[in-house]
Amino acid sequence: MRRVLAGALALLAAGACSRARAPITDCAPSKDAHPICGFHNPEDLALLPAAHVLVVSEMGVPDGPHPGSLSFLALESESRSPAYPLPGVPDAPPRAGWGDPACPGAPGDKLSPHGLDLARRPDGALELLVVNHGGRESVELFEVSDSPKAPALAWRGCVLAPDDALLNDVAALPDGGFVTTHFASRAHPLRSVLWGLLRGSTGAVLEWHPGAAMRAIPGTEAPAPNGIAVSPDGETLFVDEYLADELREFERRTGRLLAKLQIASPDNVNWAPGGKLLVASHNAPLNEIMACGGLEHGQCPFHFSIVLLDPRDMKDYALYENVGPPMGGGTSALLVDDQLYVGSFAGDRVLRVALQSWAMKLVASP
Repeated sequence: MRRVLAGALALLAAGACSRARAPITDCAPSKDAHPICGFHNPEDLALLPAAHVLVVSEMGVPDGPHPGSLSFLALESESRSPAYPLPGVPDAPPRAGWGDPACPGAPGDKLSPHGLDLARRPDGALELLVVNHGGRESVELFEVSDSPKAPALAWRGCVLAPDDALLNDVAALPDGGFVTTHFASRAHPLRSVLWGLLRGSTGAVLEWHPGAAMRAIPGTEAPAPNGIAVSPDGETLFVDEYLADELREFERRTGRLLAKLQIASPDNVNWAPGGKLLVASHNAPLNEIMACGGLEHGQCPFHFSIVLLDPRDMKDYALYENVGPPMGGGTSALLVDDQLYVGSFAGDRVLRVALQSWAMKLVASP
């Protein structure tokens, strides 16, 4: 999907006078920011707390030279290991009660993962939900073993997207269902994204429950719905509208708009400790984002911010921002103790940032 967005941006940015920054090719730290290299487009992150590892969504290009995968990042050793697919390890058939019975089987090495969410199912199992673009457009469901010694993922089922939906992110609901963002038209992606750049609606939030079809939530239509998070009770949605430069809060059952906040090109949104949200924001001109769309080596350098948002009053604070080395183009952030971990849609690294005391006070403030 990053190539789709890059192609659309290229049409609008052809006359941009500023020059795009060169990719970052070294893996050197800078002050409190330490890159962990050896990944491929680690777009989204999820924390396994007992194992003390991150699940990393390494977003590949379907049928391209870099297939996608899910990997583990061990936080203590800062080492990467494969999580799915695993060579020589066959998938079991779909398991009853996981996803749609019409799911045709596991994605295997065609997987091209995008947005992630980790949640506890009603039956007590730990579930990883993964937006997938490889071989089919779908949400893939994995059972997670959060073992300190041997974390593992086992594919259990899937839900296929509607015919024209290009998905982006996903968030679990308490009943075992989920919501996912329909970013743009799959049949006409360039036309769709160009319309979004003109502030036209390109998609909406889709909702799925066991035994029902995936449906759009009326009222959630927007220019390029991107990241999504759900309140613990499942009643409120927080949606990053990338091409509207807004985060919007919706009542899930009705699609009623509750609040909105201006944030530059918001990408993924994740919960932080204490009930606040972490939003990755892109602060770069169009030509710099365009240049990263086709990046094959090194790291995207453009300016990004990680915004801390209190959903109770919709006040936001810039928790961290960077341009250039050691990493640009941040897309997703998680906070583990006082360490901020940031992924990227175009590059070879995850960034670890030791937050300063003032930043931790903002996170902990009531």
